[in-house]
Amino acid sequence: VQLVESGGGLVQSGGSLRPSCAVSGFAVSTYATSWVRQVPGKERELLTTILSSTKTGHVDSAKGRATISRDDAKTMIYLQIINLKPEDTADYYCNVLISGDFYWGQGTQVTVST
Repeated sequence: VQLVESGGGLVQSGGSLRPSCAVSGFAVSTYATSWVRQVPGKERELLTTILSSTKTGHVDSAKGRATISRDDAKTMIYLQIINLKPEDTADYYCNVLISGDFYWGQGTQVTVST
C-alpha cells in the first residue's frame, strides 16, 4: 500500500489549491480514504472522507471549503480547498483504512499567506 501526496504550495489568502494523492497497492474504490491535516505542534485534524460508496463527510471547519473526490481509473484522491485562510496552513495527508489499519502518505505542505 502506498500513498503519495503532491500539489501543496504557497497561496494567498482567499485562493485555492487542489492537492492530490496517488495510491497503489489497493483498490481505491473499495476502501474509505481521507484527507487529514496537521499544524506543527498540534494534533492531526480529519478534514474529509470519501467512502467506497462515494458518499463523503466533512468536519465543520472544512465544510463548504474542502471537497474530496476520487478518480478510480487513475487511482487518485483529490482535495479541492477554496477560500483558503492563514489558519489552513498545515501539512496535508491522505490516508486509507484497510482491515483496521491506517496507511499514510508523506504529506504535502500548504502555506497560506495574508
